[in-house]
Amino acid sequence: MFQVMKQPPPVLLPLLRSPFQGELLAWLFLHPGEEYALIELAKRFGVSASTVTREVDRLAAAGLVVERRIGNLRMIQADTDVVVARPLTELLALTYGPVAVLGERLSGVAAVEEAYIYGSWAARYSGEPGRVPKDIDVLVVGAADEDDLYDAARSAERQLGREVNIRRLSRDDWESSVGDPFLETVRSRPLVRLKIEKRDSR
Repeated sequence: MFQVMKQPPPVLLPLLRSPFQGELLAWLFLHPGEEYALIELAKRFGVSASTVTREVDRLAAAGLVVERRIGNLRMIQADTDVVVARPLTELLALTYGPVAVLGERLSGVAAVEEAYIYGSWAARYSGEPGRVPKDIDVLVVGAADEDDLYDAARSAERQLGREVNIRRLSRDDWESSVGDPFLETVRSRPLVRLKIEKRDSR
C-alpha cells in the first residue's frame, strides 16, 4: 500500500516554520485578489480552525495579509501591496506552489478522478533532503482528454515558472500495477495527492 504524504518537515523552504505555513501562503499569494473565510481555509487544508487562526494572526501581524469582518466571519486575502509581495509570490510558486496551482487547474478538466505529484518534488515535500526540482511530475487517474491535460500543464507552467509533466493512467491500470516497473516505483516513493474538486458542468 502506498503512502500519501500530508504534513512533512518544511524541506522545500526551510525559512518557513511549517509546511502548513507554506501551503497557506502559497494559496493566498497565488490567488491574489481572492478573499477567504478562515473556516473555508481550515476545510481546504484539513486542519483545525484554531490552527488557521494562529497562523493568520502571525501573517496579519507581519503585514502579509489584510482582513475584514462579515458578521461572524473573518475574511483574509494576500496583501499584494507590501514590498515583499512580488518576490514572495515567486518564491512560493517555486516551492509550495504546485499544490496550490495544479489541483485547481486539474479540477477544471473533465474525467480527472485522482491526481498525484510524484518524483523529486514529492520527495522534497515529504521531507527528503535535496535541491528544489526544476520540474513537476504529475500522475492523473481517469479518462481525461490528453489535449485538455496538455493545456492544464502549460497553464500551470506559466504560473509556476517551471516545467509540468502530466502522465495519464486509466483506473484499471492504476489499481492493477503489479508487474509495471514505472508504477511500482511511483507507489514505493512519496506521493502528494492533489485536491480535485468536482465542478458543475452546466
